[in-house]
Amino acid sequence: MRDWLKAWRKGYGKKLARLHAWNGWIVVLLAITGLVLFGGFWRGVLGEGRVWVRWLHIVVGLASLLPVLYYLFLAGKHWKQLRGKPWQRANVLVVLALLVGWLLSGILLWQFRTVGPYWSNAALYTHDLLTWIGLPYIIYHSLARTKWLKEPHRRTVKTDKAEPAGGLHPAAGPQAVYTRRAFIRTAVGAGLAITLGPSFLQWLGNNLGSGASLEKLIEEDANRLTPLPNPLPDSSPPIGGGSQGSFRVYTVTPIPTFTNANWSFVVDGLVERKLHWNWEQFIKQKRIVQVSDFHCVTGWSVYSNTWEGIPLKELLKQAGVQPQAKTVKLYSGDGVYTDSLTLEQADMDDVMVAVLHDGKPIPSDLGGPVRLVVPKMYAYKSVKWLNRIELIDQDHTGYWEERGYDKDAWV
Repeated sequence: MRDWLKAWRKGYGKKLARLHAWNGWIVVLLAITGLVLFGGFWRGVLGEGRVWVRWLHIVVGLASLLPVLYYLFLAGKHWKQLRGKPWQRANVLVVLALLVGWLLSGILLWQFRTVGPYWSNAALYTHDLLTWIGLPYIIYHSLARTKWLKEPHRRTVKTDKAEPAGGLHPAAGPQAVYTRRAFIRTAVGAGLAITLGPSFLQWLGNNLGSGASLEKLIEEDANRLTPLPNPLPDSSPPIGGGSQGSFRVYTVTPIPTFTNANWSFVVDGLVERKLHWNWEQFIKQKRIVQVSDFHCVTGWSVYSNTWEGIPLKELLKQAGVQPQAKTVKLYSGDGVYTDSLTLEQADMDDVMVAVLHDGKPIPSDLGGPVRLVVPKMYAYKSVKWLNRIELIDQDHTGYWEERGYDKDAWV
């Protein structure tokens, strides 16, 4: 066995070069697929293709384990070769820590149903943080190690040195001012700092606490509906103590905006009495307050939300559900998104048509003025900009279920 290991470790320099190449391609694929999954724009463009991108991201992420294991076989000899090179040793540890951190947090996100919202939420923030730190680091490190920068005839940028006073050394000729490698390193480092720095600071600010980002969304609310609903005593101040966490704004369409002139709420279909309200009529309906957690299927959660609104079951009671009705179809005011609940699901006590969050109007970015809240299910069931509820006699496959999401949306 010992002889086999010695033979296997021969030519470790070439093996190490291949390892760097593998790592490079893995990071590139993870970066591209990760940015596609993160970006709201691609949600609408890719449709069901987003699910395939997600699986590609997972498979490539799992494949990152192979270079880590491969390196461990080479580690002993490589570590000795780096004796007296503390910065290179530190770089090895940093890259390994990034790969292992990405792998472990990615596995927790992949197995979100098994580990539960608490661990998947922590894993998502860890995954994001490692990406913000690690991706620029690896890009910088990879460019600094390129063969192009190591070729001797390309290492320096030269200029004609001014002739000294007195005419000494007239044949001094071109002199090196700085190495090309140093110049590229500086340029790449500055470019990454300028382009990614502000976005990272914004992400950090949003995730250090929910208050600032939520207040900003409320301030930037594009809806113009009057009068504003008066919160019940349990909403202001919120009995939940204020939401804990940060909402991430996802949408498959441009965020719609509403005024009194273009907003209405309808309950129709297989009902005894069609309900139709304008904004002034709707906010006069009897509301209740509840505290619940909010979980997104992508891994993040916001805890202890105080919602105020109308229980969905009460709206269905007012309308009167006809015997042949099987499904509650839910429409978004964006004109595109739909989803559904069974009658049994819609009858749960905590399924709410919400108009206030923590005592304040729900901003347009978070699905206001009215959104559905289904605490026991992942958030793609909690339809934003809800403005119509239709009772139908057949099943309905929602927008994201058509594009690969599981119909079993239970948390």
